[in-house]
Amino acid sequence: MAAPAPFLLPSLAPPPPLPMSPLALALPLALPMPLPLQLQLPLPPPLRRAPDSLLDVTARIVAENIPFQRIEERYDRIPEPVQRRIIYWSFPRNERDICMYSSLARVAAAGAPPAPDHQSLSFCKGLKLLDSGCVDCVLQVGFHLSGIVTGPGATGAYPPEPDRKYKVAVSFDRCKITSVTCSCEARDIFWCQHVVALSLYRIRNADSVRLRVPISETLLQMDRQQLQKFVQYLISEHHTEVLPTAQKLADEILQQQSAINRIAGAPDPTAGAAADDAHAWHLDETQVCEQVRAYLLQSGYYNANKHLNSLFSKVREMLRAQDSNGPRMLTLMTEQFLSDPRLVLWRNQNMPMTNKCRQLWEQLGALWVCIVLNPRSSALERQHWRSLLQKWAAVEVCPPEDPDYRTLPPWRDRDRGDRDRDRDRDHRDRERDRHRGDRDERDRDRHRADRDDRDRERHRGERERERERLRQRDLDRDRERNIFNHNFNHHNNNLHSGDSSEDDALYNNNYEREYRRASKRMRLHNNRASSNPWASSTPRTVFHKALDAVQLSWEDDHLKSILASDTYSDVETDSSSSYPMFNELGQPLWHEHLGVIGARVEALRAGGLTASARRLAAACARGLRKRAAAAAARWDRAMPAEPGPSSGSGPRAAAIASHTDPAACSPPATAAPAPVGTCALTYNDRCLAQDSPYWMGYPLEAVWFIFDCLAEACITVEDPIMRSPRILPYLDNIMEETHTSIPPRYQHVTIPGSDKESYLCLGLEAALLGLGRRRAAGASIAAQEKALLVEERLVGRLHALQPDAQLASVLKRVSQTLLDAGPSSALGTHLPPDSAPAHTFAHYLFLALLDFYPDLAYRVGLRAMRLSILEEDQCGGNSSSSGGGECGWAGLGAAEAQQAALASALLAAARGEPARLAAVLEAARRHVRSPAQLFRLAQDALRHAAPDAGPRHPPLLNVAFELGLQVMRMTLSSTNWRRREMVRWLVTCATELGLDALLSIMQNWYQLFTPTEATGPVATTVMSHTTMIKLNLTFEQHEKLSNCARTLALQCATKDPAGCALHALTLCEGSGGAAEAAYQLVAGAAARGALAPQQLFALARYLQHRAHPARAYRLALLAMRNLHLSYNQVCVDTHPAINDIHWACALAQSLGRAELQGLLPLVVRNVQCAGVLADVLRRCWPRGGRSAKPSPALRPLLEAALRAYVATTHSRLTHISPRHYADFIDFLAKARDTFSLAPDGQAQFTQLVADMKLKYKGKKKLMFLVKERFG
Repeated sequence: MAAPAPFLLPSLAPPPPLPMSPLALALPLALPMPLPLQLQLPLPPPLRRAPDSLLDVTARIVAENIPFQRIEERYDRIPEPVQRRIIYWSFPRNERDICMYSSLARVAAAGAPPAPDHQSLSFCKGLKLLDSGCVDCVLQVGFHLSGIVTGPGATGAYPPEPDRKYKVAVSFDRCKITSVTCSCEARDIFWCQHVVALSLYRIRNADSVRLRVPISETLLQMDRQQLQKFVQYLISEHHTEVLPTAQKLADEILQQQSAINRIAGAPDPTAGAAADDAHAWHLDETQVCEQVRAYLLQSGYYNANKHLNSLFSKVREMLRAQDSNGPRMLTLMTEQFLSDPRLVLWRNQNMPMTNKCRQLWEQLGALWVCIVLNPRSSALERQHWRSLLQKWAAVEVCPPEDPDYRTLPPWRDRDRGDRDRDRDRDHRDRERDRHRGDRDERDRDRHRADRDDRDRERHRGERERERERLRQRDLDRDRERNIFNHNFNHHNNNLHSGDSSEDDALYNNNYEREYRRASKRMRLHNNRASSNPWASSTPRTVFHKALDAVQLSWEDDHLKSILASDTYSDVETDSSSSYPMFNELGQPLWHEHLGVIGARVEALRAGGLTASARRLAAACARGLRKRAAAAAARWDRAMPAEPGPSSGSGPRAAAIASHTDPAACSPPATAAPAPVGTCALTYNDRCLAQDSPYWMGYPLEAVWFIFDCLAEACITVEDPIMRSPRILPYLDNIMEETHTSIPPRYQHVTIPGSDKESYLCLGLEAALLGLGRRRAAGASIAAQEKALLVEERLVGRLHALQPDAQLASVLKRVSQTLLDAGPSSALGTHLPPDSAPAHTFAHYLFLALLDFYPDLAYRVGLRAMRLSILEEDQCGGNSSSSGGGECGWAGLGAAEAQQAALASALLAAARGEPARLAAVLEAARRHVRSPAQLFRLAQDALRHAAPDAGPRHPPLLNVAFELGLQVMRMTLSSTNWRRREMVRWLVTCATELGLDALLSIMQNWYQLFTPTEATGPVATTVMSHTTMIKLNLTFEQHEKLSNCARTLALQCATKDPAGCALHALTLCEGSGGAAEAAYQLVAGAAARGALAPQQLFALARYLQHRAHPARAYRLALLAMRNLHLSYNQVCVDTHPAINDIHWACALAQSLGRAELQGLLPLVVRNVQCAGVLADVLRRCWPRGGRSAKPSPALRPLLEAALRAYVATTHSRLTHISPRHYADFIDFLAKARDTFSLAPDGQAQFTQLVADMKLKYKGKKKLMFLVKERFG
């Protein structure tokens, strides 16, 4: 049973007995309670409402805070009027509470817009039933309310169903509904519309509801006869329902020793809950578990994730309302999350969970941080939550905080255990066999046993020493891992209460022992070495942030003063301290790790303490400003000792930059003072610049919390739907979930105690300082992706601000501070190689400053163009920072894209300023290392320089051309799938610039293109008719461009004749000398064997097409010398050179007999394919067929064809199958036609057939076909 409400003060001890009157009864109970806010404020004059009586005032307070059982125990008799007023005021009076437990934001169907009036919510449906007069027979008996609600029948039914009546019953206590029942049997987490209608009826018509005291008080007024009549009439009225129960109770009462007779009194369901019962709003835990389990099983669908997010939003709403059901509901959800069967599957298969599921787990862990950090929670509640978190963190399938960790599948542990058991069993068997034997061997066995005992003792001692060594090693690792917590525990005893040392020690022992026990089952799949001693080999779970947050305390006096008042200040400040408690204006400052600050602010906001959260966020923002100014001043003092302004190589600059190394930031082990200049950000033996793994990876989340908290005070609602009178004000939370497309509008709200500074300006300053703070790149892929997402989300929120004079001054001041802050700033002069890029932040800062301070904007943009992880002077060295020193980074692609976007914005803004364009071009050449991103930047520059409709910008066009040239140089010796697109784009850009640019790229082609690219896409495109028309060249310019193209073609043909011969012949065609030179280059390359026969045939065909048959014939001869075509059965159909051979023979025949006689010997020598030789023979055979007399030059060709047919015939018969018999007969028919051209061809063919029949007589079917066809 839960204890009474914790907010009851100790002064509520029972006072001495007073006279029994309503006033005397009510006053002692009400004295310790503060008056409600409604009584402290004057009522508006138009209402003319009479003030409540003293009985109503005290009864209202008593009904809200004190159980009715305590009142009954205090007084023997309570007058009925007092009971009625207490019962009257015990029902909830705020409709917002009814809405919270009946209005879970619903998810619209896929593609359907959300309902603007939320008529699908149970609360709105119940409100509609109430307005329609569907609530009747309402009766309140004590703390029990009942009624009948008439609801419509099922929609869409035919015939239409009549209206149905639903019986609704509600139990309540201390202004909370503790139990609801309805005959509609709706199965949902929250209340149905009928319960809503009855509850709202009681709230709005409280005076018209029939009110009765608890039924036990009514029964006390009856005598025996009346009681008997009452029972008999009750049984008679509901005999079918209560008769068995009534008889059972009667039997037990008649038994003297029954349990019911041993209990004094009887239960009364209308008398309210017991004082020791849990005092909370009704929440169906079974439905919560079932629906969360169902949503998790359907988490692959969009609506299921939306439902789970809505449940998380409902938990936040409960926390804001300070409802104890918030942690209760989150506990149920957590247990269902841990029971998700997919966790076991992912662990066994060593797979990471999906991104959507990971986001849900992160929300779960963040909510637990808010709960355990609630300053209103008691020590007992924190201890309970701590034990729950420890239990959940020890579960094997609990997801790790870092998604990149992998665990050892449990089946390997089982196999290891099986092997151990088998080894032990074999050992026992050997022991048993050894002790078997005769009596004579027992002494020897005894001595052996003694020796074994001594060996076991020795081995046991060794094992104990080994176990002690491992335990000491684990303790050392845990000590390193707990440095951060140790610093919190010894934070000058300010952040922890003084009376909790024993409890903390007990917690640390239990927690460390449980954590080590759970971590023994975990094995890392990838042991990543890190030079950071903060890093631990044991993965942390998603609940470890909440476990760390349990240790934080709110007992610091300075912190409590900040949270309590807006006017807390101190004009006497200690300016000598590095971290003062107040600034120069006396405003309070708060210095703490950024992740811890963000957790505190979010916990305060989640707990409904918005004003306190805003005060803490303002103090933290001022602290960030103070630390940034201190870091900038320290860097300025160190700079004169350095040889250069940006070298960062001197000892003092290296010492200042070394705060990224925890060893340099930690205090010395001896009592000697720390050396001057060790760390610029050391505070209470702890470096605030480091990202501790206990709040690992996402310091920007804390910046988001601070900015959102401060900016929330300045939001002006402009949504007309939100201002509609039809929407009740307590539906604002639900409306915010749906109408998120309308950007918020801000106005300046002055901070109390400040003359000019507004929350919006301070929030913007905190966001800029947080985004501009140098932070190390995440050690894992998930951490890097998370950091990028949070940064984009925060920068997107900053884009929604409309800059004015006040915000512009903040932008200027922060930008100047970041530029001068040295290594502690992402925009400083020295940036370590492991630093995360700040291009997205700098992009926003550049656009915001451009209209107000353009010089400063360009300073920021040019400084932020760096990508330290790829800088030449950084990648080559070894960095001592964690994760740095190596140029392989998982988020490199996204960083390069953001870098290109920043450079594109700089170029677009500087299009009309040549000096700034040159500076941007130099920065892009120096820092952009990705050819793809540099090409994208060049494309953007060309698009801005030569728009489709608008003036051209020649300086920007030159910048685009220069960027394109650098892209060509970068990709010349590497493989890039966009290379062809890049080449064509550069030609287009050069065409936009004019003749000089085209001449430049063709004259320097060897630095930009390959020979094939230079003669193909470049020169061919330049010399095309379209380009000439666009350039509108004179005759002299055209000749100059043509000569340059011919020179390029000859150079490329000399370097790569195989790829450039055809283009060289094409480009040199207009000039006689150039064409002859190109031809000689091609012929010489062909003679050396540099060109393949297929290429030579293609060149020869081109020359014939351009009316150069003699040159084409010479190239065809060169091609035939290098061509070799062997005999096979499919060569006629498949070889690509067959058509070229036929074409060459036709060309030679057209030129004359001498050319044909020169080509045929090459054909006879290099072609052994019978079909090809036969086709060439028929094409060259004179007209008249067999009777014609052939030329002597054809005789070698005829003999070669006959020999090829004989060889091919025997080759095919060697491995012939029955399915090829028909093809073979056709082949013999063609061979007979060829043999017939020879004088003795018929005899030769007959001899060939005879040899076949004799040699292959085993192939009877084939030989039968041959004999049938050829005799």
